[in-house]
Amino acid sequence: MQRDILKIDEEKCTGCGECVPNCHEGALQVIDGKVRLVSELMCDGLGACIGHCPENAITIEKREAQPYDEITVISEMVHKGANTVTAHLKHLKDHNEDGYLEEGMKWLEIHEKDVPFSVREVLAEIKGEKNQKNESGPAHVHQGGGCPGSRERIMAPVPVSAMMADTPSHLTHWPVQMHLINPNSPVYRGADLLFAADCVAFSLGSFHQTFLKNRSLAIACPKLDHNMEIYIDKLVAMIDTAKVNTITVMMMEVPCCGGLMQMVRNALARASRKVPVKAVLVSIDGKILKDEWI
Repeated sequence: MQRDILKIDEEKCTGCGECVPNCHEGALQVIDGKVRLVSELMCDGLGACIGHCPENAITIEKREAQPYDEITVISEMVHKGANTVTAHLKHLKDHNEDGYLEEGMKWLEIHEKDVPFSVREVLAEIKGEKNQKNESGPAHVHQGGGCPGSRERIMAPVPVSAMMADTPSHLTHWPVQMHLINPNSPVYRGADLLFAADCVAFSLGSFHQTFLKNRSLAIACPKLDHNMEIYIDKLVAMIDTAKVNTITVMMMEVPCCGGLMQMVRNALARASRKVPVKAVLVSIDGKILKDEWI
């Protein structure tokens, strides 16, 4: 599949860190005097960091790429040193990627003799943080300079009884805006995707209970959002890599909202998998005008 890949020219990079706060996934960190991509998994290729590099050391390349492979990533990353590997493993832990974390740690243990730093010290630090998290609740999340409001979160739905008279939210993760979401996030793997226009939840009172419940959300506005080609790329990744189970497209009755369905059609044309798609059309006064599989 085609994927946008971040590339850092270490000869040009001065380690100034101006790009770091503009990576909303926190995937960039200054380590050993250079900016490092500590998580290829969390880099969505948006390129928000590019315009903030005074040395033009960051570029985005579109090329054929295989699905994320932690073994390949960790085996290439060890040459960048212990600090980079440690930051990478912490980033996996902070984003609840326990499967990839265990794969990376196991690879280090197996190849300890070939790694140019103390594997035991790195693993001790990571395992120490894991134990601390288990004993005292959620551990501190390393932002890496990213926007706190964009940090990925996975939430457990609140039981209705605990909410008393309030209507419970069925949102299970954050962020949800298409420019900010990571299509490789575990929240989309094998999930039923709800791809909704920004305005739908404000018009439809039953949005949470009827449509959001048991689905993973992504929102967009075809009229006001920019650079929506990346939305199609992310939808392709959700279909082919995350292997979403179904896609429900929720649109307002206004003409511009049809752009959501067009994005899904374009993504399906590029993807290697086919998934069922449902179209839901909502009126401005909150009525369901159409709800059908297409």
